[in-house]
Amino acid sequence: MSHLLSLREFTGEQLDALVRKALEIKRNPEAYRSALAGKGLLLLMQKTSTRTVLAFTAAVHQMGGYAVRLNWDESNFAISPLDLEARYISTTADAVMARLRSFDDIAALAANSSIPVVNGCCSRYHPSQVVADCLTVLETAGRLEGTRLAYVGVHNNVTNSLLAGCTRLGMRVNLVTPLRHDGAIDDELVAEAEATGLVGRFYTVAAAAAESDFVYTDTWVDMEHFDDPDYQEEKRHRIKLMSPFQLNRENLGGADPWIMHDMPIHPGYEISRDLVDAPKSVIFQQAENRLYAAKAILHELMTT
Repeated sequence: MSHLLSLREFTGEQLDALVRKALEIKRNPEAYRSALAGKGLLLLMQKTSTRTVLAFTAAVHQMGGYAVRLNWDESNFAISPLDLEARYISTTADAVMARLRSFDDIAALAANSSIPVVNGCCSRYHPSQVVADCLTVLETAGRLEGTRLAYVGVHNNVTNSLLAGCTRLGMRVNLVTPLRHDGAIDDELVAEAEATGLVGRFYTVAAAAAESDFVYTDTWVDMEHFDDPDYQEEKRHRIKLMSPFQLNRENLGGADPWIMHDMPIHPGYEISRDLVDAPKSVIFQQAENRLYAAKAILHELMTT
């Protein structure tokens, strides 16, 4: 593995090994305390972040390396050809975690870098999130293959990475996605996932929850647009369309699955507050696991 861009570049065996490496590191962090000694990670940021930047910064530091954060719009990436900047950073950093708006920019960065590139989230994919999600499923259910995960919400970058990752691991993905985010369209990936026979489509939360061990939701409005005055008409449209699909006790229809959310959460919109704090919520375990997923990813990319 030279880059982590979408999860489509992984075999099932490779992804399974990466998730289990994350679990090993979580259980025995001291064994990896010096694994990245002296190595530098560039955090190239164009999108806002809480978990991704904290997880990757802590991960490289806790394994003996260091991190440098660079904001795209405050750097020469904003004014210079991307391929030239990519060639330069390859001489100074040992890897880059890029959280950019466009997947095309992520792909171009990888194509022109001689160091590993991690897609820390773009409009089309969020692969490091799904490594943490699968770690959470493994810890909670004790296995990956044969588990059933429902995703309820807007079909977005997380949905794509869940489809790519979970189906490779033999997990079933049950979709309730009345709306598709334009920037996340990847019909080839969806067709590839559906060809495995591990993707189901449902029209109510209750129907999907009845067939699932985990139910996962995400924000209906991208984090950078939630309070944007120019986005309020689209926000109202999405809330009206998606409100019948809120993750709440009534809509679960008596099912009692494990509850997942990749955060940030907007309580009262995509999920009710009581489910965030419910006994079977693994949301904060899932968020903590971003750290161990980041450690496993960096260990794999920067030591092999």
